[in-house]
Amino acid sequence: MLTRCHSSLVTISIKFPIFGKNKQSNVPHIKNALIRYRVLDKSLRNSYNPYPSKMDLRQACEEALYGDSSGEHICDSTIEKDMYAMRMEHDAPIKYSKKHKGYYYSDPDFSINEVPLSDDDVESIQFAVSTLAQFRDSAIFKQFGFALNKIVDHVNISKESKSEEVDQYVQFETGNTSTGSDYLAPLLSAIKNSNIVYFDYESFVSGNRKRRKVTPLLLKEYRNRWYLISNDMVKDKIITYGLDRMGNLDATDQSGEKPKAFNPDLYFKHSIGITASDDVIPQEIKFKAKNVAAKYIDSQPFHQSQEVVLTNNDFTTFSLFVQVSEELIRELMSYGGEVEVIAPQTLKTEITKRVNEMYKIYKD
Repeated sequence: MLTRCHSSLVTISIKFPIFGKNKQSNVPHIKNALIRYRVLDKSLRNSYNPYPSKMDLRQACEEALYGDSSGEHICDSTIEKDMYAMRMEHDAPIKYSKKHKGYYYSDPDFSINEVPLSDDDVESIQFAVSTLAQFRDSAIFKQFGFALNKIVDHVNISKESKSEEVDQYVQFETGNTSTGSDYLAPLLSAIKNSNIVYFDYESFVSGNRKRRKVTPLLLKEYRNRWYLISNDMVKDKIITYGLDRMGNLDATDQSGEKPKAFNPDLYFKHSIGITASDDVIPQEIKFKAKNVAAKYIDSQPFHQSQEVVLTNNDFTTFSLFVQVSEELIRELMSYGGEVEVIAPQTLKTEITKRVNEMYKIYKD
C-alpha cells in the first residue's frame, strides 16, 4: 500500500554564470503533467499491453519521470486527475473496461500527440530552450548540439508568429513516429544495473515473433529510430534490436553478463549507421564522385574518417575506413551514376550485382 507521494508540481533550480558570477534562478512550479499525459497516451495505445490498470499507468509515469516505480513520487489519485484532465482539456476518449479491469481509448485512432500545446506549455518550453541554448557549446552538450539547435530554431520561429501560420512559410523536416520509445527508461535502467530483460521481437525478414533474453549494453538512435545493442543470452553474441519491433518487455532484477571486450565508445567507431560487428574487419573504401555530388558528400561526410584524396575538373576521389555494411552500400547507391566505387573489389562487385538487378526490373 502506498503511504506517500510527492506533489505533481516540481521546482527547477538552474545555475549558470552571468557576468562572471554564479547566480541561481528558481523557477517554481514547472508542471510535468504534460509529460505524464504523453506517457498515459502511449500506455493506452500500446497494443502489446492493452487495458492497462491504474497501477500500470502510475508505474509507467514513474519510470519515465523518475526511473523507478516505487510509488514514492506519483499517487493513484494523480493518475485519476490526469485522466480527468485529458478528458476535459483534450477530449481524450478514455474509458474503463470492467471486463478487462483496465483503461482504453474508445477511439483507437486517438492520440494526444495530435493535440496542440497550450500557451503555458509553449512558454515553459521556451524557457527551457533558452536555458539550454546558453550551454549548447559547452563540453557536456557538444554531442547534442545539433538537436539543441533544431529545438531552438523551432521555438524561435514559432514564437515570432501564430502557430497556425508558421507552416505557411516554414516547413521543418519531420520523421515518422516510431514506436518503442516508451521502452527507453526501463532499458536504460537495465543497462546501468546490468540486468536481464525479456521481450518479444518481430523480424523484418521472416515476419516471425520470438521471445528474446538479453543483457542490454547500449541504446543508439539512427534516423529517428531507437536501437538496443545487447548481449543475447541464447545466441551468446552481441545483437542489435529495433525498439519499434519490440513488445511485451519484461525488465527483471536478474544479473546479466556484459562481454568484457565491449566498449561503447569503440563499438561503432568503424561503422556507418546501426550495423557493427566484432567479426567484420574495417577496410579502406575508395570511391569517386562527380563534382556536384562530391560537394554534397564533402559537406555531409558518410563517416568521420572520410578524406578527399584527389580533386580535378571532372570528379573528386574520397577514402574512408569503415566496415562494409548495408547502410554504406545504400548511401553509395543513393547517388546513382554520380558515384563509382574503386575499392575494395568485393564492394564494387556487390554494387554491380545490385545495379544489374535494378536493370532487369526497369529495362522493359
